[in-house]
Amino acid sequence: MTPLRAYVGSRTTRERQARGEGITVWEVDATGDLSRHQVLGDLVNPSYLTLNRQGDRLYTVHGDGEAVSVLAVDPLDGRLRLMQTQGCGGRNPVHLALDPQERFLIVSNHLSGNVAVLPLEAGGCLGPVSSLAHLPGTPGPHRIEQPFSKPHFNVFDPSGQWVLVPDKGLDRIFGFRFAEGQLLPADVPHAQVREGAGPRHLAFHPAGQWAYVINELDSTVTACAFDPASGALSPFQRVPSVPDDHTGDNRAAGILVDAPGRTVYASNRGHDSIAAFAIDAASGRLRPLGCVASGGRTPRFFALEPSGERMYVLNEDSDSITLLLVDPATGALRAGGRTAACGSPVCMVFSRPG
Repeated sequence: MTPLRAYVGSRTTRERQARGEGITVWEVDATGDLSRHQVLGDLVNPSYLTLNRQGDRLYTVHGDGEAVSVLAVDPLDGRLRLMQTQGCGGRNPVHLALDPQERFLIVSNHLSGNVAVLPLEAGGCLGPVSSLAHLPGTPGPHRIEQPFSKPHFNVFDPSGQWVLVPDKGLDRIFGFRFAEGQLLPADVPHAQVREGAGPRHLAFHPAGQWAYVINELDSTVTACAFDPASGALSPFQRVPSVPDDHTGDNRAAGILVDAPGRTVYASNRGHDSIAAFAIDAASGRLRPLGCVASGGRTPRFFALEPSGERMYVLNEDSDSITLLLVDPATGALRAGGRTAACGSPVCMVFSRPG
């Protein structure tokens, strides 16, 4: 059986006070232990990553820069080789996603207030930016974090027709129809969240009728109804991501929905935890299941491995990846007792070669 492999992007620059080396390739054994297989250095802040379906191309943004890169994945041993670096039409690209047909790459440029589309060429390389969508609106009230539009994420809905973009600077989630490489504003072009919330990331329920938004600045999760016919997003519930006895600072970060559509998970930087919420199957409303310590400082990112039985938490400021175990009956989390050292980790994706 071919091994499960994980690819981890890390911050690398002094400006970020980072200690990462580049992209690390790990092998994952049957117990969940991570063993280092390769470190591909000489990459500046290779943060968010995405793999194509075949698993032979890995795409990364270069945080704080103005480019994205394509890496070849060896089909036998999973090792990486840099193929190409391409401009992305803006500053500080923070997220990227392939369209369902894998003909285009969509990139959120956090400090330029735009979302870029780059066409894929033969062999998985990227052409120059072919389209840019700008995000209009009035900045939120946070005097430091909301000076202008700050898109932080771009995700396709399960149908592949719509792209949703949370904008931390404007307290809006923008909706676009994606057609022939163009981002076309939906008839209802955005949903508004509470001012000062700072929407950061978004995760769809697998059935497509609900979406869940993590708000960085006020540490909340917003549950929304989603209309796959119009692309409209309608918030209907707001819940805190931290317990009521946490009186210190916190910045919420990541969010995901498990494959069965049973549980929402969210990460907290400051409280340093992963929160879990049960999803009501009839209404989509969330019920808190509690928070579990992340096992380190500043859990910017976390990921469920393909079986759904284990979660890996990337603790950026303690240079560690910790293992949490998922209760198969409830979706609740508990400590897994394993930690791997990794400098300034910020994103993790899995591939099973062969």
